Amino acid sequence: MAHDEYDLLIVGAGPGGYVAAVRAAQLGLETAIIEKDDRLGGTCLLRGCIPTKAMLHAADLLTEIAGAKRAGVRVDSVEVDYPGVLKAKEMAVTRNSKGVDYLMKKNGVDVVRGRARLAGKDRLELDDGRVLRARRGIVLAMGSRPKAIGAFPVDGEHIITSDQILERREIPSRLAILGAGAVGVEFASVFSRFGSKVVLLEMLPRILPLEDEELSSELARSLRKQGIEMRTSATLKAARVDDGMVKLTVAQGDEEEGIETDVLLVAAGRSPNVEDCGLKDVGVELKGGFVVVDEHMRTTVDGVWAIGDLVDTPQLAHVASAEGIVAVETIAGAPTRPLAYDKIPSCTYCHPEVASVGLSEEEARQRGHEVEVGRFPWAASGKARILGASEGFVKIVREKRYDEILGVHIIGPHATDLIGEACALLGLEATNEELGRIVHPHPTLSEAMMEASHAAAGHPLGM
Repeated sequence: MAHDEYDLLIVGAGPGGYVAAVRAAQLGLETAIIEKDDRLGGTCLLRGCIPTKAMLHAADLLTEIAGAKRAGVRVDSVEVDYPGVLKAKEMAVTRNSKGVDYLMKKNGVDVVRGRARLAGKDRLELDDGRVLRARRGIVLAMGSRPKAIGAFPVDGEHIITSDQILERREIPSRLAILGAGAVGVEFASVFSRFGSKVVLLEMLPRILPLEDEELSSELARSLRKQGIEMRTSATLKAARVDDGMVKLTVAQGDEEEGIETDVLLVAAGRSPNVEDCGLKDVGVELKGGFVVVDEHMRTTVDGVWAIGDLVDTPQLAHVASAEGIVAVETIAGAPTRPLAYDKIPSCTYCHPEVASVGLSEEEARQRGHEVEVGRFPWAASGKARILGASEGFVKIVREKRYDEILGVHIIGPHATDLIGEACALLGLEATNEELGRIVHPHPTLSEAMMEASHAAAGHPLGM
């Protein structure tokens, strides 16, 4: 039964907040989580990772069925049932949200509905006037929202955000996407396969600019082959709605181009939810719009912690969860360990998939490492050829002096699952030789890691 005083108060029930709540309860802290949405799960579950991946799964099935004839299976016709896609997406969201409800009940975490703001270093005021007090600490996990671009006001119909495109009831014939990071590329991959004519607009010189340059180049080649247009080093100078369409003016260098589209998706990043929540009133320091924290997620106000998209770390669900664990273990006085942000995995669930962990080749060289690189192409993998998924490669970056694996970068089939092995290897500071001597099963996709290791050591065996 909810009451007014707890050991720990957590604001926001996304993957940072609800994981922190579970861990806090396990450590014996009487915990309440405050959530303004009707359902638990935050952006990731309600408007991000889960619904997007449900739609990507439908697109992947289309791709697989289109290739069925190559495997000897004849499918006479296939089409997108978009209302069915949306229904399946909503079912996935609902089931996962109910799973979070169950976790709260199972662990004895009180769920308090409402919007909260800091009323002191140990107090929260709810929008209904109720005040909650924390004996041990407050963890802020309010997440983020799609970044607003003032020059291109969102109208929810023709110029939309990543939240809004998930709720559209029909597939746009033409879709322009501003921003070719993970969000933009994933939606391009979905709607291109659903039948939209897609153009990606990216102001930086390449798509997926945070990934290893070779992965970006390989993905761009594949997306172009799939019919997705790209404009890199491009600036969107104007976007106006005229007669039911969006007319864009795009500049590349000294040249300008006019593009007409039905929908413009603004996918140019996310902004932390730091407004109107009492941060400045109690003295929590902000820098560049983010909450300033130490390595244990403490803010500049004693008793207040912040995690996830509120802080200037990778805006990823698994990062928020891990930060939540560090924060509550610190509050409870339990043994903990700050995150190694150099070893955070990054995944883009487009087709083909892209995943990485650790340093890119360029980053490793910039840090002064003498490196060797090994690559294993999927075209040389028996299992990948069986699957008809021979695009891409596995790339390993190793440091020569001590042979430590510095980074692993994958583009191709099931890259987002395969990267888990690389996460374990980097977390254990494994050497490339140790990876190469681990016997992997054959024929599998996973053995490509071993093959890339052999290549990085200078003696490729499978190509």
